[in-house]
Amino acid sequence: MSTVTTLGVTGMTCGNCVAHVAKDVSAVPGVADVSVELHAGGTSEVTVFSDTPLDEAALREAVDEAGYEVASVAVQTDALAAQQAAQAPARQEAHDCACGCGTADAAPARKTYDLAVPPRA
Repeated sequence: MSTVTTLGVTGMTCGNCVAHVAKDVSAVPGVADVSVELHAGGTSEVTVFSDTPLDEAALREAVDEAGYEVASVAVQTDALAAQQAAQAPARQEAHDCACGCGTADAAPARKTYDLAVPPRA
């Protein structure tokens, strides 16, 4: 399972702020990676990647210790599966073409991206 936690953090204004928040949030148990999108003077987006959901209080404490405030928290569990499901229609459309891969009288061959069907060996 993969989890993405997005924190809205206020008060950050520069790269040094980003470094402090990233360092403190990275120290929370279970955090695999941290990405920060700085919006100087506004609400910056701190994206935290982990295998399982994280303790929200620990994340808030880490941001507080860095000297900033958490304005919002959004958690997406099983983020990898959600991303793949969102991209599946576009991948399907890319393969449903009239490239001649079918016979002259039949529709082109259709590949499917059904996540429940295991790949062929």
